[in-house]
Amino acid sequence: MMDANRTKGSVMGVVHGHSHGGEPTAAGPSVGRIRRMVIALGILLAFLALEVAVGLTINSLALLADAGHMLTDVVGMSMGLVALLLARQGSKAAARTFGWHRAEVLTAMANAVLLLGVAVWVMYEAIGRIGDAPEVPGLPLMLTAAAGLAANIVVMLMLRADAKGSIAVRGAYLEVLADAVGSVGVLIAGAVVLVFNWPYADIVVGVLISLWVVPRAIKLAGAALRILTQASPAHVDVDAVEADLRALPGVSDVHDLHVWTLTTGMDVATVHLTTEADSRQVLGAAKVVLDAHGLGHATVQVESGAEGSHCQENITW
Repeated sequence: MMDANRTKGSVMGVVHGHSHGGEPTAAGPSVGRIRRMVIALGILLAFLALEVAVGLTINSLALLADAGHMLTDVVGMSMGLVALLLARQGSKAAARTFGWHRAEVLTAMANAVLLLGVAVWVMYEAIGRIGDAPEVPGLPLMLTAAAGLAANIVVMLMLRADAKGSIAVRGAYLEVLADAVGSVGVLIAGAVVLVFNWPYADIVVGVLISLWVVPRAIKLAGAALRILTQASPAHVDVDAVEADLRALPGVSDVHDLHVWTLTTGMDVATVHLTTEADSRQVLGAAKVVLDAHGLGHATVQVESGAEGSHCQENITW
């Protein structure tokens, strides 16, 4: 859809893209996505209680490390659920013209910090146990880890599709994935303790789980920071967008081009085009170019040559 209004010889156009699939974009989280998050949260809460109880009973660092990651799953899932509910509700307040979409991004950043915090705690605890590894029974370790792994697999299957369309869900999904890997590690530790009676297997696996999580947490934090700092989306070639707009018939200049991401699945752009041709035709052609680059929500101002020069002189950013 494109609306154009002539004001003082220039044309301002707003180009909107709409999803036609079954699942809405990040602009409107579906009821199904929210329901799946609620069910997943219930599953994780149940197995978090189980892992903490068994981990404290048998004094297993690997199991407590896995429970720590599952705790971040629960917290992250809760924050993600709140973020999705806020984004779905929207906001009519003048102070929040974009609604609550950025809540998802803040949630993803919080998830990353939680993951890094758990990794640091496990490393600290592991260092304290060097030379004094406690005796950990292998069978309860394996049984609890197997139950946790089953829970993680179920939750991952529930969230996998939604993780592509929401950074908040993606953060929760990555945490559950990390926890699933952790459960596999705990299973291995339990088997080693059971067969070889080597108590350090529990400590080694706990450390390995934390080291595996760190780069994924950093990657998630980087994705959230990219959005919060309004950097251009990694999948959008801004130079190519400018070149294609500049190549449009009748366009003599392209300036004040800004491309950023509001939240997952919602890329936004603004641009000024200078032309002496028919402004409405230029606006229609610009819409086609922006749509081709995945920028379905953009504001385009088409100006005459004199207006464009005056606009550039007054822009300081």
